[in-house]
Amino acid sequence: MSLHIRIPHALIVLSVVLSAIPADAQLRRGEPADVGMDPAVLDEIPAMLEEAIDQGQISGAVTLVAKDGRIVHLGAVGRADLETGRPMRGQTLFAVASMTKPISATALMILQDEGKLSIDDPVSKYIPEFKSAALKDGPAQREVTLRDMLTHTSGLGGEQRVVGSLEANGRELAARPLAFQPGSKWQYSPGLNVCGRAIEVVTGQSYAEFLRERIFEPLGMNSTTFHPDEEQRKRIAVLYGPGEAAGTLKPVDHWLVDLSSERVANPSGGLFSTAADMARFYQMILNGGTWRGTRIVSEESVKAMTGLQTGELETGFTPGNGWGLGWCHVQKPQGVSEMLSPGTYGHGGAFGTQGWVDPQRKMIFVLMIQRTGFGNSDGSELRKKFQAIAVRSLR
Repeated sequence: MSLHIRIPHALIVLSVVLSAIPADAQLRRGEPADVGMDPAVLDEIPAMLEEAIDQGQISGAVTLVAKDGRIVHLGAVGRADLETGRPMRGQTLFAVASMTKPISATALMILQDEGKLSIDDPVSKYIPEFKSAALKDGPAQREVTLRDMLTHTSGLGGEQRVVGSLEANGRELAARPLAFQPGSKWQYSPGLNVCGRAIEVVTGQSYAEFLRERIFEPLGMNSTTFHPDEEQRKRIAVLYGPGEAAGTLKPVDHWLVDLSSERVANPSGGLFSTAADMARFYQMILNGGTWRGTRIVSEESVKAMTGLQTGELETGFTPGNGWGLGWCHVQKPQGVSEMLSPGTYGHGGAFGTQGWVDPQRKMIFVLMIQRTGFGNSDGSELRKKFQAIAVRSLR
């Protein structure tokens, strides 16, 4: 496995970083050559990112590539905090924003597996106020379902922020007029917030507690949380935007990184996590829903979540995509996804984080950066170059 060290931007010792991953875990460290990959090509990843740092595009990054259940690259470059000089490390925490959505969708599907709900249920079964949901200019032809919320075809629009509680947010969302007839179009939405509230109604638990109990603890995602503790806060990467002068960065505030006591667990985008933790989640999905012999979610649900559910509807955020249940589905690879196989699935985050799974190659790509104001993060050149190098390393 490659060891990436560069001064002054980064100092990383991978033997320490990877010690956080148990030797008997399903996702284990491995040598690139053991899974048919060229380590010399993978060594181009930190160099590419260092160039982006020098250009003032990012303060730093953590990247992870896995194949066949082996982590073949885990690198950290640059700074998590430019003011203090704190370096990026493998265990740096990032606000992963909408990369939270596939996790929320998986939680909902666990309950469908157990027969406690159906994604074809009307939302009003869990949030009664949705019974009267209507378009701006007339009635809806049918009730909005949980499936509509998962696929972003509900017609629901507006901000994804949760204020007060998921219960209060559900009522507020129900009062918003629908932009179109449910199922007729695709529009990115706060629908996963609705799914989070349904989880609370069905289980009697808080949404955050259900995720901790049923996903994070079984997978050993010990650094993934909506409410970072004192130790974890010291590991969070600072969010940056473009500075006043070209090629510079400045710290930026955003409600998704607000750690005040009023912070509410947000099913659409509230998690903090690490590259290794996210890779565990993706490997479980790639395994068909199992982790170290434990079934987390059914194989049938995995296929439904990661497969195409939106037919011929035009979806975002880059060309060639369709949508599954809470997951983006690469239907026709092109542009930023041109190096990926058809059927690749994953999700990006508003701050540039990216997580994608190529099931044909059994590969996982995780890019962790923390920036805003640089355009469409799903269509970024950093994502494209990172994925291209990883795929080119295949012999």
